[in-house]
Amino acid sequence: MLKKNPSLHPLAPLRSLTQGLHWSHQRMLAVASQLSMLVIGMIILTNLIITLGERRLQEEWATQRYSELQTIGTLITDKVAFQQFRTQLFAKDELLKQYLKNPTASSQQKLQESWQELVQHIPELLGIALFDPQGNYKFATPSNFSQDALPAALLGSSRNLGGKEVFTSPLEFVPLNGMLEPYMYQMTWLEKTDQSSLGYLITYNSIVQMLEAIKPAFSSNKSPMLVLDTQGLLYAGVSELAPLTHIPDTLGASLRQTYPALWREMSMSNFGQFHGEDATFVYLKVELTNQPELRREYFLLSYIRNTDIASKFSQWQNIVIVAALILTLLAAWVILLSHMYRLQYRSRQYSIDVANALFNSDIGFILANEQARIISANPKAAEATQVPQDELTDRSLQRALNLDDLTYTQMLDEVHRQGEWQGKLSLNDKGSRLSVCVRQAPRLGRGLPHMLVSLEDISAMLDCQNQAFLSDLLCDTTVATALTDANGKLIKINPVFDQLMQLNGDLNHDLASLLANDLGNQWQRITAQISMQGQWQGQILCSPNLRHSNCLQATLKGHVAADGEIDYIICTLEQAADSLRGAEPRSFVPHRSTILQHLSDLERYFASLSPQSRNHSSLLVMDINPEGLLSHMSDIDQLETRQQEVEVQLLLEIPTHYQILHWQLGKLLLLLPDTDATAAHHFALNTIEKLNSNGLGEGISIGIASYQEGQSLEQYLSNAELALKRAKQNNDQNIGQAFTRHQP
Repeated sequence: MLKKNPSLHPLAPLRSLTQGLHWSHQRMLAVASQLSMLVIGMIILTNLIITLGERRLQEEWATQRYSELQTIGTLITDKVAFQQFRTQLFAKDELLKQYLKNPTASSQQKLQESWQELVQHIPELLGIALFDPQGNYKFATPSNFSQDALPAALLGSSRNLGGKEVFTSPLEFVPLNGMLEPYMYQMTWLEKTDQSSLGYLITYNSIVQMLEAIKPAFSSNKSPMLVLDTQGLLYAGVSELAPLTHIPDTLGASLRQTYPALWREMSMSNFGQFHGEDATFVYLKVELTNQPELRREYFLLSYIRNTDIASKFSQWQNIVIVAALILTLLAAWVILLSHMYRLQYRSRQYSIDVANALFNSDIGFILANEQARIISANPKAAEATQVPQDELTDRSLQRALNLDDLTYTQMLDEVHRQGEWQGKLSLNDKGSRLSVCVRQAPRLGRGLPHMLVSLEDISAMLDCQNQAFLSDLLCDTTVATALTDANGKLIKINPVFDQLMQLNGDLNHDLASLLANDLGNQWQRITAQISMQGQWQGQILCSPNLRHSNCLQATLKGHVAADGEIDYIICTLEQAADSLRGAEPRSFVPHRSTILQHLSDLERYFASLSPQSRNHSSLLVMDINPEGLLSHMSDIDQLETRQQEVEVQLLLEIPTHYQILHWQLGKLLLLLPDTDATAAHHFALNTIEKLNSNGLGEGISIGIASYQEGQSLEQYLSNAELALKRAKQNNDQNIGQAFTRHQP
């Protein structure tokens, strides 16, 4: 029996992780920002609702209070009109008439006792006084009112009122019982039947008592009512509670000075509302009399504190706050649920995508049950086993993988014992190899776990390993070989190169330093030639004391990358052939080609020269087209053939560091580094002699120009062309020079 060990397959925690809910840092920031915006929005909305509610309550109070002020104003006007009527009644009293007819002490006493009884029974009536026709004081009820004579404007015919009309005075103050009492007096004219004056009757009425008789039916102490004149002076309404900061707290104080903003609003209209920082005010202008000559206008002002409004709205405020908290919690829960739903949806979708990508990847996968029978397989597995995908289902894993009984038994034992089995199999005769890995899949329930088989074709990898092994065998030859980068730094060497250079495996060198005497001083020119021609050849490590030196033939071949630049250089060192210079047959073409095809190549070669080699260089223009040669030629190919023969001869004779360029058909350019004008002239003479000895010297003309410091290659070439024209005019040697030769 196989043991039921727990799954060791690493895919189980991976799948559980991908299927779970994972709050990423970005999503947590998104949730935090949304919750923060929700809280801030709900706070702003709650404050807005509370503010609007309090303002609405203020407006409702102001509307109600304004209606009350209108009623109070009407009642005050009616009260003043009634007081005028009452004053007229007092003037028609029989006791007064008897006194006026017979002014005795007893009649005066009876009249004063009658007036005193009226004062005691009428709260707003402060006193009654009698003045003679000249306006002098005669007697009155006990009071603190002035006993001075009446103003002349109110006496006789100077006054504007008729005999039966009542004069109403403005509000004034009188000290009563140690306190100021605002009052107003009414005066009527006592007339005879012939309309002559008998005197004047004056009644004094308290404004405070009049308001007290009206006010309790409409408001409370929390909404006091103030009476002010048109100049802002306070006449009544001092609250027993703590007054507001800007409201006058003493009679006679000016609202204009204590609260200019409120007074500005009141002075511009007859009624209205004013919302201050501490309270809400309602005001109304009333007129005490309806006589145009006696306009008595006053302001009724009432207010309520904002704290009182807030206390009245506190219950609704608590309801609004609780409702806002509930809505905030519900909205936060909705936000969290929406994010969790998105996470679950994306996690489920991601899990499906991961499973599909895992099972339908470039690697073959097979899922087998606990009896090692295939449940499912992807197309790559069918391709690897060379069995149709639909035929793999319900096939034995042993048969699909072509396993013998022993290998199959070992595989099952390792899978159930260690959780994994790996091996390399070949399922066909074509030599393809597969890397097979059998693992335990996550448990789907009770019983033995399923098996997940991965099949990876490693034939290409094995071929690469084999090719690498063969490359190592190929490089292990008697020829010294080294691989360098574009700057000549060693990357890989074979044992022969290591033994020849005595490196002992150390790759921290470059060719220019290893071969400093042969390559170091001309490394730039060598790399330029490799860049132009693909390779460079030369002899190094020669023994100058021997006539036939034993040299090494160095070949540097460049590997060009996709961008056209050299990325690697392959260097081989071979034994050079022991032969005399010029002993090669004429038909021999050297292995190395030093003939450039384009002037730009020569420009790069010219630029790569060291300053010393360039300053002591010479330029030759060789014209190999004999005059009249083309006149009897049927084809221009003959000139091309002759030019190729001359080029081969030149390649056999010229030194290795000289450079040849195809200039035109019938013309060649030769750049001679480290060669002054005299040496260039001798080289030209020897070249013509060699060509004459080989039957190629007919019609050869050579122009020589020596380099002058600061010249460009174009100027250099122009001077050589000028020298060629001189050479064609010279019938002696056909050699011309643009400048005087320098003596050695």
